Amino acid sequence: MVDGTGIGDPPDGLTGTEIGMWQAFRNGSVYDLSSGDPDVDDPHGGQAWGPGRSVRARIVAWLLLDGPPALSGRVASLKLKGVQITDALDVSGGGVVPYVELTRCRFEKEILVPEARFTTLRLVDCSIPRLEGARVHTEGDLHLPRCRFHSGVRLTDAHIGTDLLLNQAVVYRDRRGKSIMADGMSVGQDLQAEMLETHGELSLRGAQIGVSLSLRGSRLSNAYGSRALNAPQLTVERSLYLTPAGVGNPLQTSGTTPARGTRVQRFECQGGVRLDDGRFGDAVDLDQARFHLENDQEVSLRRIQTPELRFLCERPQRGRIVLSGAKVVNLIDRAASWPGPGGLRVGGFTYENLIPSGPFPLSRRLEWLSAATPEYSPEPYEKLATVLRNSGEDADAREVLLAKQRRRRETLPPAAKIWGYIQDWTVAYGYRPGRAAVWMAVLWAASTLAFSHASHPAIKPGEAPHWSPALFSLDLILPVIDLGQDGYWQLQGGWQWAATALILLGWILATTVAAGATRLLRRN
Repeated sequence: MVDGTGIGDPPDGLTGTEIGMWQAFRNGSVYDLSSGDPDVDDPHGGQAWGPGRSVRARIVAWLLLDGPPALSGRVASLKLKGVQITDALDVSGGGVVPYVELTRCRFEKEILVPEARFTTLRLVDCSIPRLEGARVHTEGDLHLPRCRFHSGVRLTDAHIGTDLLLNQAVVYRDRRGKSIMADGMSVGQDLQAEMLETHGELSLRGAQIGVSLSLRGSRLSNAYGSRALNAPQLTVERSLYLTPAGVGNPLQTSGTTPARGTRVQRFECQGGVRLDDGRFGDAVDLDQARFHLENDQEVSLRRIQTPELRFLCERPQRGRIVLSGAKVVNLIDRAASWPGPGGLRVGGFTYENLIPSGPFPLSRRLEWLSAATPEYSPEPYEKLATVLRNSGEDADAREVLLAKQRRRRETLPPAAKIWGYIQDWTVAYGYRPGRAAVWMAVLWAASTLAFSHASHPAIKPGEAPHWSPALFSLDLILPVIDLGQDGYWQLQGGWQWAATALILLGWILATTVAAGATRLLRRN
């Protein structure tokens, strides 16, 4: 079709296939060269596509950068399906106005779009050696679903006006071991990378996502470095999802949680994760996530800030979970999700509310703290006690503080450790003050019975009060207070030693009670 004026006619030197693409561009229609055979049309398969399905990359670039005008009543756009693009497609620094959508196409060499500007760019289920798009700018979407990139994707400092879609894409590493390098990228709305498969580091350092970042059902791996996901200083205005995706028919990659009974694919990560200093406006959701770590690898959430952390993943068998310095309002967790001793770091981790998913008794919570503090630190215990007390669980808060004292006791020198054991056995460091009354009652009853058989001549006959073993014992047990019995009777032999022991025990009990009362008053 020609407009009759000669303006926009195909130039000389084009192949028949390229002339068809030229005319489809002016008409705004889909240029489909598919054969109808699924095996032959698979862009990722081994079937060769001949010249009849091939166009040169420079002709594609010509259409995108300086294409002919649309036919009357049409909108010029490049819509290709089942087409092979030979050579490297290079529109670096150019301004691409037409709508671009390439479906199930095969690129012979890399796509070069650094610093280019697009309205919308959609590459769907394409085979691409590499996408080089540093500082690329789109006013609308950048869609790359189900594409395969054989040497990585670079979107460093890219600006995506609305959504970036990487659902079900497969990305292999480049020469530097990166699968997707998107440091400093900004996305106006959602970044959906659900059921994404990467073989190399996914780098999102300093990226900014306007709504949510979804990695539902994705499988990230990096056998060539320490991290599979490297995203420090990531900002997500709403939520980060490292959760399952439904794999039914149709695939649930719409940003929703699969319904009960739906077959799901969990998020899996083979390698370390770094989200240090991230800011998440709503939540970080790790529901059912699997982390396969080596001993020296981490899931690092240092200093992240989010209203809600849903730590509901599977327990990593190796490596560490690091929450040092993180600030969370609601911590939703499961007892079975946390790693054992040596696998958790929570120094400086603050949270306001604990919302366990399933049974999480206090004994397990104390094991959680013990696992997180291989070297004694009072701060995690005090934080947990504060949270429990603020939620009205005063008894549990006291148990946590008692556990703190017992952990501290193990770090003390022998003499202080013995004194600690005495405080623990008597009044549980003041957190169980009722014990003191029991011990004093037992001691008083035993000493009363003993002194009722003691020889007790008066020191000054005629001045001594009436002998009372009960009052005499109580006068010895209670320091400072004088009940008018001690000092009037002369004990001999072993009874002197018994009285001395009773005075010492009284002082110990009184001291521990005073220490407990001080802690109680301080808490109140």
